[in-house]
Amino acid sequence: MAVTDITVNMGKTTDVGLSQELKAFYDTELLENARAEMIYAQFAKRQPLPANHKGQVEWRKWNTFDRANKLTEGVIPTGQKFGVTTISGSVDQYGTYTTITDKLELRAYDDVILGATEEMGASAAETQEKLIRDALLLGTNVLYCDNVDPATGEIATGSGVTATPTSCAQMEASDSAMSLLTPAMINKAVTIMKKNRVPRINGRYYAVIHPSVAHDLRSCEGWIEAHKYAAPEELYNGEIGELHGVRFIEDVFAPVLKSDTYKNKAAGATYATYFFGKDAFGIIDPEGGALEMIVHDKGEIGGPLNQFSTIGYKFETNGATILYPERLLRVMSCSSFSASDAAN
Repeated sequence: MAVTDITVNMGKTTDVGLSQELKAFYDTELLENARAEMIYAQFAKRQPLPANHKGQVEWRKWNTFDRANKLTEGVIPTGQKFGVTTISGSVDQYGTYTTITDKLELRAYDDVILGATEEMGASAAETQEKLIRDALLLGTNVLYCDNVDPATGEIATGSGVTATPTSCAQMEASDSAMSLLTPAMINKAVTIMKKNRVPRINGRYYAVIHPSVAHDLRSCEGWIEAHKYAAPEELYNGEIGELHGVRFIEDVFAPVLKSDTYKNKAAGATYATYFFGKDAFGIIDPEGGALEMIVHDKGEIGGPLNQFSTIGYKFETNGATILYPERLLRVMSCSSFSASDAAN
């Protein structure tokens, strides 16, 4: 199965007041609510970090050789050096919790502990997703979408319009010209990746796309909905369709950018769609540092009058480490929602 599950330390809920059954129940609840939004981690190269080691790992890759030159009779050629390139990543710890008073727990109509667990699961997923996403935003392999007429898809020719932007500042987001992720731009992205000899994942490249960008793309000719694949059971979390040999994964946490660095000409939202191949980036799986829910019953932590309980989570992660810059292509675009979408 292509989908990679999140690791949760089942049975390691920290609480002496809850039964093992309740611990398993709440841990499972956290896992189910965290799993739904985890998109990027499905495609990462995972590196274990054993316990009792310094919080840093090292990825190693062989250096490539240049092509051979023609030999001259009797002359020993200059040899090439062989070695490895190392890339390191280190983990940091993240976590949060909430306090639930005894009065709320006793008098509330709904199950507040269960409700808090569900919301903590969503918080954990969003935190991990954004940490990976933001780390990938540091990649330097960038393609800016052409400014086109939104009605026709043809290159825009208006006064002051740059047909092929080289920065966000040149990207248009108006009714007459807009920097859109079109089939032509996807074809260009695929061509760049082919030229960089980026290895595919199960015969395809993949891209993580925001729903606002996917909205504009779905109406394009050639789009194949995911449920029409020959083998739909092999879908990744969030997979919505395919175009030009790229399978698209829809993610509400895909970057929506409005800071000065990414501001387009209309000062609206700019979107980053990540295209990638095999092992483009890596994440660390720290032993003993995976997602863990921590519940303290009011009888354990609630003070002399048992006035509150706490529920929270913590985990360790490196976010993500880019291993092969050429295998990660960030495609910048606007969308028909640029004027209304908020940064995320």
